[in-house]
Amino acid sequence: MTIALLADIHGNREAMTACLADAERRHVDQFIFLGDLVGYGADPRWVIDRVGEHVERGALAILGNHDTAAVGAREDMNETAQAAIEWTRRQLDAAQKNFLGGLPLSIEHEGRLFVHASPIEPARWHYITGSQIARTNLAATHTAQNFCGHVHIPALYGLSLTGKLMEFSPVAGTAIPLLPGRRWLAVIGAVGQPRDHNPAACYALLDDKANTLTYRRVPYDVATAARKIREAGLPEILATRLERGF
Repeated sequence: MTIALLADIHGNREAMTACLADAERRHVDQFIFLGDLVGYGADPRWVIDRVGEHVERGALAILGNHDTAAVGAREDMNETAQAAIEWTRRQLDAAQKNFLGGLPLSIEHEGRLFVHASPIEPARWHYITGSQIARTNLAATHTAQNFCGHVHIPALYGLSLTGKLMEFSPVAGTAIPLLPGRRWLAVIGAVGQPRDHNPAACYALLDDKANTLTYRRVPYDVATAARKIREAGLPEILATRLERGF
């Protein structure tokens, strides 16, 4: 089975459309959405509805911090993110808010853990930003493979049986063997707002038969996504981030 992992779509219709098309060309069997469906981008309604359709067909979806803020929870956010969330709240209808509010903080599925931010205290929205934090989180889990988003920068950490932690910078398009002798924590970059100086949307493919993880970079219509942000009156930085990729 091939599983597509999409994190941090952030209301970016154009990026999500491109990633779904790329995944479908690769005959993906299942989709897992790792949170932050909304926030920042100009198409939150469209994104929620598309994810909902996939969930009806068996996909899994996780709650992100922007998702919970969009349905009224108080989250600690900077001024730009808060402005985008206030705008997003006004766009959503009751059904869409109910869908977001009903998403789980984490899912353990077939021996793997899926979460938006971190395995430790998932509702506190900790960032996995380096080896020491990754080690602490791996030590707190019992699953061999763990997947998250939230950081907007792809990364992969492997912990050996002897306690040696290795940090990998994934190369797009290269299948990485998730060796059974290690425990893994994969940070899936962002579909809708990459921050690694590459504007192309990022998602990943997990092949559970070959036991490999492949990060994908997908070019999309950034100009249209940025134009929609400006036309919606959202903060200008949200458009320029898409154009610059950081």
